[in-house]
Amino acid sequence: MALIATEKANKVRVVLVAAGAMAVLGLVPGARVFFSEHEGIDWNVIFLLLGMMIIVGVVKQTGVFDYLAIWAAKRSKGEPYRLMVMLMVITAIASPFLDNVTTIMLVAPVTVVVCNRLRIPAQPYLIAEVLASNIGGAATLIGDPPNIIIGSRAGLTFNDFLAHMAPVVVVIFAVFVLFTRVLFRGSFRYEPEHVAAVTALQERRAITDPRLLARCMAVLACVVAGFGLHAVLHVEPSIVAMVGAGVMLLVSRADVSEILHEVEWPTLVFFMGLFVMVAGLVHTGVISTVGAWTVAAFGDDYFLAATALLFGSSVLGAFFDNIPYVATMAPVVEGVVATTPDPRTGQALWWAFALGADFGGNGTAVAASANVVAIGIASRTGHSIGFWQFTKYGIVVTVLSTFMAWIYIWLRYFT
Repeated sequence: MALIATEKANKVRVVLVAAGAMAVLGLVPGARVFFSEHEGIDWNVIFLLLGMMIIVGVVKQTGVFDYLAIWAAKRSKGEPYRLMVMLMVITAIASPFLDNVTTIMLVAPVTVVVCNRLRIPAQPYLIAEVLASNIGGAATLIGDPPNIIIGSRAGLTFNDFLAHMAPVVVVIFAVFVLFTRVLFRGSFRYEPEHVAAVTALQERRAITDPRLLARCMAVLACVVAGFGLHAVLHVEPSIVAMVGAGVMLLVSRADVSEILHEVEWPTLVFFMGLFVMVAGLVHTGVISTVGAWTVAAFGDDYFLAATALLFGSSVLGAFFDNIPYVATMAPVVEGVVATTPDPRTGQALWWAFALGADFGGNGTAVAASANVVAIGIASRTGHSIGFWQFTKYGIVVTVLSTFMAWIYIWLRYFT
């Protein structure tokens, strides 16, 4: 975990070596690592991510994200703060339905193009988009990878996340949008002579295939509806995503090999290796020991437990990639939840855990995958973002959003 957190080595290589070593040493539960829901690879998570990556790969071919970014730039009339708000809103709306990493990969390159046309620095806009993406992605089961892990472990549905996470996310995002006026106040520079360059862009030309876009939107709407009807249909979100991916490939008649090339295979392999590592911790009793210590430490004060989970996850999630952190801590939280007197209190602990981990992802430049992706895109396009350049904004937003989430947890579940 230390190598992953410090990025001293490629994280995929690290988890594969670690998982292999655990298998050789007999620290993982044998064949159960492939078949046990709680002591092995969680295939619901893997196939949900795979399905959504395929869907996004097809949607990407329509040019709809380019269209939205250019549209926002033109509607803002080149006014920097208005442009930032529109880009953040687009990002935040997309992130709950297309995971935040994918959203950043699609929106960030276009943001760089628009900023270059306006002759304004792209770094503040990219940072604001990442922060907005991590906040918006917290609203749903599929918006942020930690949520997928938590939902699978806790048995929480897409509708559960909408009902419990979305309300506070909307409020926090609204406050964040207003706060950016102060947070990035030194970065707004308006140059009227360059606005004409933006108005010259034709957003309709960005849509490469309108008929394909219509079909893709119809399929995507059905997939989102399937997530929402999970409790009624009794079909796992992973199945909905995979069926949707198959239908998307059929209606688009896209080149399958080309679409599969868009899939983030290293991310999927990373998740699988990580699950094997966590299985080793479960099998050897490390997780149960930590869980027992945690239960003893908090006793019957579940609000204190929720507070510790929220702020602890926010702090640790800011300095460690929140995906391995959540994968490691989820079994511990599950053990604590098992001791709660009623399901409502148990769910409150899960929501505190999810909010802390999601908002902690904004804390530093390496706290979430979306952050790393955006910084990589910025570097390749000549708009390098330093670790502390990102972190000085991220820490402030993390503190603000975590404190607001704490008030929400207290008012909704413990008063």
